[in-house]
Amino acid sequence: MKNEEISPKIQKAILALLKENAGSSLPRKQISHFLNIRKKEYPVFEDSLRDLVREGVVKKTNGNRYMSQQVSRFTGELRTARAGFGFVVVEDLEDDIFVSRSNMNTAFDRDTVEVQLYAKTRGKRQEGFITKVHERFRKQVVGTYRKTEYYNFVVPDSPKIYRDIVVPEDKKLNAKDGQKVLVRFDQWDSTQHNPEGHIVEVLGDADAPGVDIISVAYSYNLPVKFTDELEKEAKKASGKIQKKDLEGRLDLRDMVCFTIDPVDAKDFDDAVSLEKLENGNWKLGVHIADVSHYVTPGSPIDKEAYKRGTSVYLVDRVIPMLPEHLSNDLCSLKPKVDRMAFSCFMEIDNDLKTVSHQISPSIINSNKRYTYEEFQKDFDEQRKVPHLEIINEMFKLSKRLTQQRFVEGSIDFETPEVRFILDKKGQPVEVIPKKRLGAHRLVEEFMLMANKTVAEHILQISPKKAAPLPFIYRIHETPDPEKMNKFFNLLKALKVPFRPAKKISSKYFQTVLDTIKGKPEEVIIREVALRSMMKAIYSEKNIGHFGLSFKDYTHFTSPIRRYPDLVVHRLLKMYADDEMKNPKELLKDLKDMCRQTSKMERLAVEAERESIKLKQCEYINKHIGDQFFGIISGVTAYGIYVEIEETFIEGFVQMTRMSDDFYIYEEASYSMTGRNTGRRISLGDRVEIKVEGVNLEKREIDFVLMEDPDFEPFTPETIEEPKPKKRRRQRRR
Repeated sequence: MKNEEISPKIQKAILALLKENAGSSLPRKQISHFLNIRKKEYPVFEDSLRDLVREGVVKKTNGNRYMSQQVSRFTGELRTARAGFGFVVVEDLEDDIFVSRSNMNTAFDRDTVEVQLYAKTRGKRQEGFITKVHERFRKQVVGTYRKTEYYNFVVPDSPKIYRDIVVPEDKKLNAKDGQKVLVRFDQWDSTQHNPEGHIVEVLGDADAPGVDIISVAYSYNLPVKFTDELEKEAKKASGKIQKKDLEGRLDLRDMVCFTIDPVDAKDFDDAVSLEKLENGNWKLGVHIADVSHYVTPGSPIDKEAYKRGTSVYLVDRVIPMLPEHLSNDLCSLKPKVDRMAFSCFMEIDNDLKTVSHQISPSIINSNKRYTYEEFQKDFDEQRKVPHLEIINEMFKLSKRLTQQRFVEGSIDFETPEVRFILDKKGQPVEVIPKKRLGAHRLVEEFMLMANKTVAEHILQISPKKAAPLPFIYRIHETPDPEKMNKFFNLLKALKVPFRPAKKISSKYFQTVLDTIKGKPEEVIIREVALRSMMKAIYSEKNIGHFGLSFKDYTHFTSPIRRYPDLVVHRLLKMYADDEMKNPKELLKDLKDMCRQTSKMERLAVEAERESIKLKQCEYINKHIGDQFFGIISGVTAYGIYVEIEETFIEGFVQMTRMSDDFYIYEEASYSMTGRNTGRRISLGDRVEIKVEGVNLEKREIDFVLMEDPDFEPFTPETIEEPKPKKRRRQRRR
């Protein structure tokens, strides 16, 4: 029997013996005697005992004596870094548990695992090792099929799947060497061997259109397709409106309303209307697709929507939450067609206060399907189109609402976005910055008003104000003080004027951001500020929304693509009909739903960013050797990050490639200075770079920094020697 097979058995026997003698310690020789360890097994016995001590389950006392020790074990989600180490996120623990690459056992990124803490850890963070994989996050993986003389295997596309998957000859599904395939895990019980699996689908050649994005989707365990059964189930729903369907609904088919969406949108889940009342107030209407009319709780489609949590918007496709028959047809607020909706009317006075509101199921008939660009053009050029007066009033109202929101403390986190023009092979041929129009802000403002009004409505109808009716809120916690200090240190380093505050409010935060408007480093500072904030999540507890500076906020406006919005619609109907079930049971269900949908939202955002990064790499890979101007977006002891202007593609300049001087890294000022020339390179500086190389698999881009033609070196007399205590030197290798 091999040593790796003997060791676990000996460890198990040692633990059993020491637990029988709990409270007392035993000498090493006595333990080996009790366990009948043979001479040739003794080295394995010593190693096993040493490993148990290292793992913290056995305590070593004076005189080579050993005793059992109580251990702490937790269950959580493993999150790995590209470098190989990871952290286990445990819901009830404040800090994550560090796990080194050698202690991963058979776990992969995002698996639900059992982690055992070491008795002693290095540094402040708790450290542990994975003892068991409870549930695999990924059931299947995209990779490249490789065939050799002796065995076949799949090399996973995701760097976080760090072991090749062996595929038996009879389970290769006629895949050819070099093809992209989808392989399903069968087993992986020991780190001594590679995992095994079988191919479930041959996706095609590696350069086939769309295969790269499918790989991203599968790497995040996103369901690319609906089953045939679910598609058939969705098509059972009829768009024919019966007389009974109109009971309890506002008939708004004669009301003027529009949908305003991106040019490539296929589902239209919100329409807007505006009417000037005789008393001088505005009556703003936000009309949302009534998905709850078609998707009933507990149905197969509802269960799948709950599992998905959200639609995912990748570069070349949308992975919808609902089957196409519902999302793009029956629920979509198409023009000139009767559609079931859920309307929120808000009466707004001249001081922009909502003096009254009405929330009710409705039926509407949209007058026009506008794109953002068309809507903006009608307003800018004052074209003679139907309902121009309403369009003008909408822009007038939305502009005032935006101004008021910022005055009251809402943070403007508008960050640049890009879109890709792809050729027939799915390769990016152009990267175009998305233009932010007034029409975008208009729709956003009206949706914010509706979401806020719905959340306030729940508090108003709750019998006990101190204990509101069970509901779903979109919350945003106050920033972490430690992250805020780092952000303020950045502002100091960049010499951005600001007044320190003991209590950080959203209004204070926005005031600070106003001081950098129009400056070259504005984009970088806003991105750092955004990363300094907590992530907005769904919760059954209403603690407010810091970023928006709203006490009450929810998501009501996108039930086609967000599951919480669908549930909000159901809750509104339930409370209107006074049909609430057991409050404790309902609250528990909402808590579970908030946790699930927040998790899936984070996953979708990461997948979307990964697909963008992939296309950025593919695009810039065609520009090896080309030069661009960019802004320094990060400064480290190993080099600098530069974000190219216009395309916002970020790459890295290694310190070892900065051959024009010996640079000294200054952490406190986010900068580095050339020892001989005095050239200073700081966060936010505009520089010129040359594209040196691209690693598509790792999504890494390498730049080379060009010399600054306007830089005049200091004379030796003006160059000060660096202060060793405050600066750390990075030598070129």
